[in-house]
Amino acid sequence: MTPQLIQEFLRGEELPSTYGADVLTWFLPAAEELLLLMTSNQNNPMFIGINGAQGTGKSTLAKLFKLCCTEAGLKVAVLSIDDFYLSKHARAQLAETVHPLLATRGVPGTHDVEQLKSCLNQLLDSQAGTVKIPRFDKAADNPAPEDHWATVTLPVDLIILEGWFIGLEPEPCEHLVSPVNHLEATEDGDGSWRNFVNNSLRSDFADLFGRLDSLLMLQAPSFEQVYAWRSLQEEKLKRHREARVDADMSGVMGPAEIARFIQHFERLTRHALITLPGKADWVFHLDSQHRVAGKTCIKSEGQ
Repeated sequence: MTPQLIQEFLRGEELPSTYGADVLTWFLPAAEELLLLMTSNQNNPMFIGINGAQGTGKSTLAKLFKLCCTEAGLKVAVLSIDDFYLSKHARAQLAETVHPLLATRGVPGTHDVEQLKSCLNQLLDSQAGTVKIPRFDKAADNPAPEDHWATVTLPVDLIILEGWFIGLEPEPCEHLVSPVNHLEATEDGDGSWRNFVNNSLRSDFADLFGRLDSLLMLQAPSFEQVYAWRSLQEEKLKRHREARVDADMSGVMGPAEIARFIQHFERLTRHALITLPGKADWVFHLDSQHRVAGKTCIKSEGQ
């Protein structure tokens, strides 16, 4: 990537110059490693996952990798687990029949898994045609209309799936006994919600994650840092929505709503911070300033 292209990327994503430094030091070398892996990969296309807590920069890194690969003449499809959330109505039905906390999007069990698997199967197995990639409108808290979906022309060389629990294995049952925060203690006293979420992670996603060729993790320094980063995300979302005429702002959260919202993610985020660094092929260790402090590359070390 040329310096001009990097600057255009930073401006387009509203990123500080410090991110540009991390691009040069950490992310471009990783993209080059990825390109080398793609040349030796027996599967076509290659399928990688990007894991990271809220606000770590998963979507941004996926866009950067796509740009790098596109510059190299390769075709890339980027999917976010967040674009496969169930509708507000479908989650309301789950809230009535399973547990009230399932009205809130985010955890395993609140996604349209069949839609996600169908989309991935087409991208992985088809050599011709097109695939429609869903989009979810977080401010409206509902799937976007189909005319807002992306269209990918097949075949592709690389599929990137990014999300906050990508590659994560279920927790051992004994870990589910005690609540991890106020939300679980007061609204999931019997543990039925967290058990449902854990079972969904096992039954809905284990085979999908098993198809990954490589897993990359953006490791937050702590769960406590996630609240600050999630707040920044919400501010960016708010600015973008306010710039649109007649925008639906019903799903935009304030500080108190964010504080409650992230408690839904706390259990599995802490689980990921403990378990995934030893399993992911690449781990970028982030500091409290959102800078990359170091990298662990298991795949390279094992070769």
